[in-house]
Amino acid sequence: MALGNHSTIAEFTLLGLSADPHVQALSFVLFLAIYLLTLLGNLTMMLVIRTNSRLHTPMYFFLSHLSFLDFCFSSATVPKMLEILLSQKKTVSVEACLAQVFFVFDLGGTEACLLSVMAYDRYAAICHPLLYGQKMSNQLCKGLVLGSWSLGFLDAFINILLAMDFDFCRDQFIPHYSCELPSLFPLSCSDVSTSFTILLCSSLLHGLGTCFLIILSYTLIVSTILSISSSSYRSKAFSTCSSHLTAVLLFYCSAFLRYIVPTSGSPLELIFSVQYSVITPLMNPLIYSLKNNEVKAAMKRTFRKYLHC
Repeated sequence: MALGNHSTIAEFTLLGLSADPHVQALSFVLFLAIYLLTLLGNLTMMLVIRTNSRLHTPMYFFLSHLSFLDFCFSSATVPKMLEILLSQKKTVSVEACLAQVFFVFDLGGTEACLLSVMAYDRYAAICHPLLYGQKMSNQLCKGLVLGSWSLGFLDAFINILLAMDFDFCRDQFIPHYSCELPSLFPLSCSDVSTSFTILLCSSLLHGLGTCFLIILSYTLIVSTILSISSSSYRSKAFSTCSSHLTAVLLFYCSAFLRYIVPTSGSPLELIFSVQYSVITPLMNPLIYSLKNNEVKAAMKRTFRKYLHC
C-alpha cells in the first residue's frame, strides 16, 4: 500500500524514558547490559538445546523457538531505545515506525500463541504420559509452531494495514521509547475508530483466546496432579510447570495492560512496555535454566565440551 498519506509529517520524535541527560546515560548502560545478556541467554539456550540430544523433545523444541522469539523481540525494540538514549536526534521516520509496530505486534502475538502451545504440551505430558509420544508427534509440533507464527503475522498484518492509512499531521512527539500502535492513535488526524476497534477486538480475541487455552490446560493438569497419590511425583509434575507459568505471568500481565487499557501517556505504560519487551526476553532463559535440572545439566555438558575443544 502506498505511504503517500504520510507527507504532512515525515518523522516522529521519540521522547524515550527521561529528558535528564544523567538518567539517559545510566539508562543506556543498564539497557545495553540487559540487551547483551538477553542475546547471550537466548543464544545459549538455543545452542544447548540444539547440541544436546537428550533435549530433543517437544518441550525443548518449543522452548528453542521461544528463545528465538525473545531474541527477535528484544532486537525489535532495544537497539532503537539505545540509539535514542545516546543520540541528540531522537527521531524515527514514519515508515520505520510502522515497521517497528508490525514486528512488535507480530512477535508478541506469536509468543502468546507459543506459550499456549507449551501449556498444551505440559497437559499432554502430565495427563496422558503413555500417549505423549503419539500426541506430540514431530509433525504436530512443527505444525503448532508454524500456526503460532502464522496467527501472529496475520494479526499484525491486519492491524498495520489499517495504520498505513493514517494521516499524521498533529503533534509528532511520541511519549515512548519505541513505536507501538496505541501510541500512534493520538497523532492521527484521520478517523482511528475502526483501527482502534480492530486492535481491541484482535487483542482480546488473540490474548483471551490463548489465555483461555492456557487456563484450560492447567485446570486439567492440576486436576490430574491432585489425583496422584505419590507426593514425590506430584512435586515433580508441579516443578515441570512452574517455569512455564512464571513466563506466562510475566508476559501476559504486562502485555494485556499495555494493549487493552486506553493510552494515557502515563509512566505506567512505559513500565508495562519495558516489562514485556525488555525484561521478559531476559528472564525467560534464566527462568528455564535456573528452575530446570535437565537444562542445567545440559549446559554443563555443553560448556565442558567447548572448553575441552
